[in-house]
Amino acid sequence: MLSGTSFTHTLGRAVFLQVLLTAGCGDAKSGCTNRRCLAEMLIKKNYSSQPQYENCTRIIHVPLIEYQTLAVDTKNLRLISRLQATLIWRDPELKWNTSVYDYSEVILPVSSIWTPEIHVTNGILTNMQHSSQDLLAYSNGTVRHSVIINAEVNCEVNLFNYPFAADACPVAIQSWSIDGCGSELALGDLKMVDSTHGDWKTDSVYLQKKRDDRNYILVALSIKYTNPFITLLLPTILIVLADVVSFSLPLGGGERNSFKVTLVLSFTLFLGILNDKLPGDSQCSPIIRTHFCVCLVLLVLSMLVSLVLTRVAKDGGIILCCCSKLAGPKKTGDGEDIEDEEATADISVVQLNGPDDTNKMLRKVVNFLQACEDKDAESERRQIIANALDRTFFWFYLIFGSVYFCSMTYVMVNYTCTVNHFDFWY
Repeated sequence: MLSGTSFTHTLGRAVFLQVLLTAGCGDAKSGCTNRRCLAEMLIKKNYSSQPQYENCTRIIHVPLIEYQTLAVDTKNLRLISRLQATLIWRDPELKWNTSVYDYSEVILPVSSIWTPEIHVTNGILTNMQHSSQDLLAYSNGTVRHSVIINAEVNCEVNLFNYPFAADACPVAIQSWSIDGCGSELALGDLKMVDSTHGDWKTDSVYLQKKRDDRNYILVALSIKYTNPFITLLLPTILIVLADVVSFSLPLGGGERNSFKVTLVLSFTLFLGILNDKLPGDSQCSPIIRTHFCVCLVLLVLSMLVSLVLTRVAKDGGIILCCCSKLAGPKKTGDGEDIEDEEATADISVVQLNGPDDTNKMLRKVVNFLQACEDKDAESERRQIIANALDRTFFWFYLIFGSVYFCSMTYVMVNYTCTVNHFDFWY
């Protein structure tokens, strides 16, 4: 049995029509010239390979591609896309004589004839499926079909500015071709569909070329910073602000220290919860990780300073650094023993036997009162020093924190980190 190609090349038009009439399709006497007979005649040809004539390259026209971003996986740095493309090509073996079959088009099943495939060059997972089980063939051999491509593209999304990140990722599309044989795409229009998905939105899409045989869709992406800002940045700002306001609490009593310890523990728990939510690492590592580290250092430093100043206010020294300045017993001008000084701590009613006993007791009372006054003065002096250091650190903490947050926000919004998105082509 002859194939369809050799059949049309060896027989003339008259012989070809005569065979069709003998086979029953197109038999004028039986009246079988409807679309169904035409479809059965074309299906029997069973052309499942690419048309090949003078050259082995077939031009596939793609008049329209509809692009849709399904998701952006910032953890694994993947761009998940959906493309629906309209394909038009010519297969001369599928044309027919309209004088026999008075129809300009006919519907054929996809499984019966050859259809081109489109590949995503930089796709990790690519799935092309037919949008319908049927296609449309015209009398001049032109075939029109539509396919849907779901592709997961490995894209090094620039996440340095997260959550104010924006970048452009290529989706390279091509058809099968090797050593000048195969098919070649002739791209037309590109349309973006449903530009917003999740935290990311598609700003624009463009069809571009690296070479004549390298076509790609450049997808411009930007993150909707409202949700990440509320869940990531705003809590850090509020926690550091609460730590700054906590300086209004007194050093004594332990309320401030307890509050600062609670803030540090809360922030650590906050980072643990968000560990799985933070974007993955790439060539441009997200600066928000550094931001979290700096905030944690600020909170811990503030807590440690508060603990040290509490010690200074109480004992006048820093543990393991300075010896505490303790008020020691003082000797009187008359050279009383230390036991006499320690005896000033107790006041008891004694019976006075003479002037000497009276003077001795009065000296003890005076020494006791003087010791109490010196102790109060020393405690007040320590408190004044601790408060002065506390105010100094407060203003330093406030100014440094304000400058840091302004600088970090500026860097997040304006700094540009360059990523090579075309390293899959060599």
